[in-house]
Amino acid sequence: MKLKLFLVLFIAGSVLYGQSRKIEFMQYDMDNGIHVILHKDNSTPIVAITMTFHVGSKNEDPTRTGFAHFFEHLMFEGSKYMERGDYDKISQNAGGTNNASTSFDKTFYYQVLPSNQLELGLWMESERLAHLKIDSIGVETQRKVVKEERSQRYDNQPYGSIFEQTFKRAYKVHPYRWMPIGSAQYIDQATLDEFMAFYNKFYVPQNVTISIAGDIDLDKTKELVAKYYGDIPRGKEEIKKVDLVEPPLGGEVRDVVYDNIRLPLVLEAYRIPAQGTKDYYAIEMLSTLLSKGQSSRLYKEIVDKQQKAVVLSSMNYAMEDPGLFIVYGITNMGVTPEDLEAVIETELNKVKEKTIDEQEFQKLRNQIENDFVNSNSTMIGIANALADYHVYFGDANLINTEIERYMKVTKEDIRDAAKKYLTPENRVVLYYLPKSAEKK
Repeated sequence: MKLKLFLVLFIAGSVLYGQSRKIEFMQYDMDNGIHVILHKDNSTPIVAITMTFHVGSKNEDPTRTGFAHFFEHLMFEGSKYMERGDYDKISQNAGGTNNASTSFDKTFYYQVLPSNQLELGLWMESERLAHLKIDSIGVETQRKVVKEERSQRYDNQPYGSIFEQTFKRAYKVHPYRWMPIGSAQYIDQATLDEFMAFYNKFYVPQNVTISIAGDIDLDKTKELVAKYYGDIPRGKEEIKKVDLVEPPLGGEVRDVVYDNIRLPLVLEAYRIPAQGTKDYYAIEMLSTLLSKGQSSRLYKEIVDKQQKAVVLSSMNYAMEDPGLFIVYGITNMGVTPEDLEAVIETELNKVKEKTIDEQEFQKLRNQIENDFVNSNSTMIGIANALADYHVYFGDANLINTEIERYMKVTKEDIRDAAKKYLTPENRVVLYYLPKSAEKK
């Protein structure tokens, strides 16, 4: 009993420490436009080095979609002073790990290394920024890799195209209408010169944030950053902000997609405001309320109690411009998509018609706070968050204060946001049905 009590107190104390611990950092702009953010934490001998480029699929030419994601791969092809295939070898031999990701709004690269390898990591990342090798061998290699990735994850995966099919119906003007994976057709058509032009425009000092977190000496790190990044010239081309505004949906969009599946899927996608807005935080909390964990509303009612679905989830696409709130479920055997849609609607109407009770609200707040603390519990998480807050909001200190925006959301705010955005005229509804159900 005493051991259990000790563990409870220890865990509670750890959570409170995480909630109250302020993340200290310093930031500055280099003469060439690179924004640098440094966070010192000497508790473990590791360091995370990240580069966040403010370029995603929304910055692409509609006839050349997939370029941002293509460069996520091409950046591992070597450089002027790094042979093809050496990037991963060098990182791994130094005891490090690395990866990258592409979204609608950014492309993100990171390394996590022993802290005594900081200089090596900075050299490697600066090489990719200053001297990336873009040649026919690398481009043709990555064409095959990207097309194979698309084939496995989208084209030949059951339900693999649900988000691609959703976004192209939810947006008609804004470049969010295509997914970051892009089109294999356009990647095939692109020339070497086009890839080089994309790199020269977006992979430039004034479009990158370098965020370093971990076991570092601040003065020494600044010296190393200056040594490896200081002489990289600014890009010459202006990077214009995407200012396309998507008009209202103008009424419900409803469609059917036939796929190589056995069980039907029902998806509802609602337009929501951009990340960082007041209503966005209310919708984010609503999504947690509805589907986070097996004790969430949708799971308990539709999966456990009524057994109408085998999978039920909701999510927010948190994006720089207005995004989507998506609810989807896969029907249980013998359940029609119409039945599943009806019970989803019933649960959504409950949050629109009545505020949640105090106990459920406190549980929700605890979940949100716990998720926020956990997201900043690793060096890579901190480095990523600092960069994101700077890139999207111009305020890296939101890493310490954004939780306050969530905590200001009231039960009434959640109800009112549900009423405002979860309406039939503001949604796309898709049924995924087995190909055997398609009329010949």
